[in-house]
Amino acid sequence: MKSIRKLPPWLKRPLPAGGTYSHTDEILNNFGLETICSNANCPNRGECWSRGTATVLIMGSICTRNCKFCSVAKGKPKPLDTTEPSRVAQMAEKMQIKYLVITSVDRDDLADGGASHFRDCMIRTRELCPDIRFEILTPDFRGCQKEAVEILSEVKPFVFGHNVETVPSLYHLARSAGNYKQSLDLLYMVKQNHPEIPTKSSLMLGLGETDNELIEVLKNLRSVGCDRVTFGQYLKPSDSSLDVVEYVTPEKFDWWKEKCIELGFNWVMSSPFTRSSYFAEQENTI
Repeated sequence: MKSIRKLPPWLKRPLPAGGTYSHTDEILNNFGLETICSNANCPNRGECWSRGTATVLIMGSICTRNCKFCSVAKGKPKPLDTTEPSRVAQMAEKMQIKYLVITSVDRDDLADGGASHFRDCMIRTRELCPDIRFEILTPDFRGCQKEAVEILSEVKPFVFGHNVETVPSLYHLARSAGNYKQSLDLLYMVKQNHPEIPTKSSLMLGLGETDNELIEVLKNLRSVGCDRVTFGQYLKPSDSSLDVVEYVTPEKFDWWKEKCIELGFNWVMSSPFTRSSYFAEQENTI
């Protein structure tokens, strides 16, 4: 597939700046916390940090997988830092966060995939911030899904997210270590055990997928009870990442939002700059 390099006008944004941005950056650095905003070179970092929001990346900044759409470092991760849950909690208290999104690298080296570390971060944060709500964006917990869901049942996040990322036909290119059915299985398992918890997934557009393939994925997500979905433009985050095949227009993203609503999703975010945790704190976008 031919790569497209020149950004269209709707994908150009100013460089991050401003007092709130700097304040958010300073607090995160002071507590030694990683963010997916920085590690994945997210184009929304300036906007989100200027609003005083960020998505915390726990369990280190080295992933055990090598997904070609992602710029997070790959390799052998360091042992878990047992001080991290307390540091996440202190950051949330310092920033007076009411809605915290926590995600992680893949940790296939851990017996529970890191589920207990997610749990510990949430428990410790609730001790300092009793009214806080959590959205977690988890790995697929390959080989330990049942155990992971049981562990996370102890803390019951406000939203449970896991991204299918793209259509099955592109997994060999974009997410070779992932498994489409396994991702659907995780979302199904969470919904079966906790029907009251909204489940959420995200898809990147512009990798060469077709409309029919995307509609089939949306139907699959609804079949496992997925309530929320986001659509965003894939942007090449590093030189070694996959090339962009197509820049999808804002109008087409609007069309996809309507299609998602038709299929029964009750929370939809669809725009070129949308990412899985973009404006996650909003109750409803429909």
